[in-house]
Amino acid sequence: MVMDGEALKERHLLPIRVYYEDTDFSGIVYHASYLRFMERGRTELLRARGISQIQLAEGSYGDACAFVVRDMKIDFLRPGRMDDELLIETTIESVGGASVSLNQRVLREDTILVTAAVRLAVIGSNGRAKILPPPLMAVLTGR
Repeated sequence: MVMDGEALKERHLLPIRVYYEDTDFSGIVYHASYLRFMERGRTELLRARGISQIQLAEGSYGDACAFVVRDMKIDFLRPGRMDDELLIETTIESVGGASVSLNQRVLREDTILVTAAVRLAVIGSNGRAKILPPPLMAVLTGR
């Protein structure tokens, strides 16, 4: 796999290695590190579909916009440890007028460590919710 992961038809896979900085004093992955890992997974899923965060902010898909996390439900099932090779799996569940719902999993081989249901809101440069620009909607839905 390459640095930005592997885009499959229905999901994106991003390999991550756990470093010392990702762990707590006991060598177990600190819970907030998973948030960073999953953010990278979401960013690389967009990049794999040709969407750049910078281009979004510059208005390359219509009006300037950005994705922000609206809500997230996380289940921490098993601990990750220093030097583990993890896989961040990101799947688009649905695309609405002003939001995108995703499912994410953090795996170590076949073992699921963390699951998350994430809802992203789209905001304009004024910080207020906005409708997804049609070109962006088309890329996300494949239509």
